[in-house]
Amino acid sequence: MQKVVLISGAIFGFLAIIFGAFGAHALKKILSEEKVASFEVGVRYQMYGALTLLLIGIGLDFDMRTARWAFFGIFYGTIVFSGSIYILSFKEYLKADGLKIFGPITPLGGLLLLVGWACIFLSVLG
Repeated sequence: MQKVVLISGAIFGFLAIIFGAFGAHALKKILSEEKVASFEVGVRYQMYGALTLLLIGIGLDFDMRTARWAFFGIFYGTIVFSGSIYILSFKEYLKADGLKIFGPITPLGGLLLLVGWACIFLSVLG
């Protein structure tokens, strides 16, 4: 499990750097400043998720259920939170009203992140 957590963190970090560069250069030409700023929030939280996964991969004992739940919360929370923000950033550009559904999904990602952080806390307590 530890290896999966560390690989996940490394992949999230790698992609956050790519998405950040993409946002800083290519997206400024096609999206409004507001949408680029929103996209950058997604990148920032993805990098937070990456760093958190690396730290819990190194520091937590995955024989504990709370450590496994910490991984699941941070992993899926990052995907849902940042992923929905990325998609919503392109809503106007794609002229796709169907993407509005991702608005209410973003807070679910935030909730999963909170679950992950709570489980980190519980894992540290032992």
